[in-house]
Amino acid sequence: MTQLTMAKAINEGLRRAMADDPKVLMMGEDIGKLGGVFRVTDGLLDQFGAQRVIDTPLAEAGIVGTAVGLAFRGYRPVVEIQFDGFVYPAFDQIVCQVAKLHYRTRGNVKMPITIRIPWAGGVGAAEHHSESPEAYFVHTSGLRVVAVSNPQDAYVALRQAIASDDPVIYFEPKRLYHTKGEVDLDLQLADAAPMGLARVVREGSDVTLLTYGSQVSVALDAATAAEDDGVSIEVVDLRSLSPVDYRTVTASVRKTGRVVVTHEAAREAGVGAELVASVTERCFHYLEAPPQRVTGHDIPYPPAKLERHHLPDIDRILDAVDRVMDRPNSLSGLVEA
Repeated sequence: MTQLTMAKAINEGLRRAMADDPKVLMMGEDIGKLGGVFRVTDGLLDQFGAQRVIDTPLAEAGIVGTAVGLAFRGYRPVVEIQFDGFVYPAFDQIVCQVAKLHYRTRGNVKMPITIRIPWAGGVGAAEHHSESPEAYFVHTSGLRVVAVSNPQDAYVALRQAIASDDPVIYFEPKRLYHTKGEVDLDLQLADAAPMGLARVVREGSDVTLLTYGSQVSVALDAATAAEDDGVSIEVVDLRSLSPVDYRTVTASVRKTGRVVVTHEAAREAGVGAELVASVTERCFHYLEAPPQRVTGHDIPYPPAKLERHHLPDIDRILDAVDRVMDRPNSLSGLVEA
């Protein structure tokens, strides 16, 4: 096991995938000589050369469109979208081409494209640099969508995404790039948990807390705080947003009888809404209280000085836990989670 930051774990995942398969190549803005704005691709140009680590113009639609052509020719392109808010110019290519070509060609054409997106807030970035667009892609049939929360998953899930014949939207939370964790660099993909499998990261008996990405660490902190108040929270890291591992999710909810969902993205028609609806359908007779959502607000992402009010925090999560537990709390009626 090796201690790595998430950024370095992703770098190692890219390095290993490119070393294992000469058909893997990378494309993106400033990923070569600069090593990426977050230095995630640092050193890869020197090792693999400019034919496989390609600095592109500032043209996201062109980058993804080129990746489609490369996939047609048998390559496995890994695209970096420099910031989450920059993915929208490529939205047409992703939704109309990447997601649909396998279906449109009756399975004759595969789209083994991995689209890496530095994602979500918490870093004090400028406008268009802190977005949470996951619901758009979860809604799009033909795409796999994953969101990592720790260096080990970042390393393994990226290698799995690149090896997959399906197109994968790979969300990596910017505010976790410098967090460290143990990473098994020798883990074989055949021995790793499947990319689509959720994980119970903390056992509990009173409430199931469903989340993903950077909110996993917030959820774990909330569970620790709730324990001091006599409430046992089970935290489930979804890991995959499309498809969702409902077997793990429903097993947890049927055990606890209560569920809270938290994510940074907006509440309206978000991933949390689909989770709540699906859990209710599958677990209605097990639920002791209506499920609750703790999300970002339904507003454009706020300026850096205000983002701490936008991101779901421990207090808002514990307020929702109090509601499903039917306990009096200080925030009820003051803040809509």
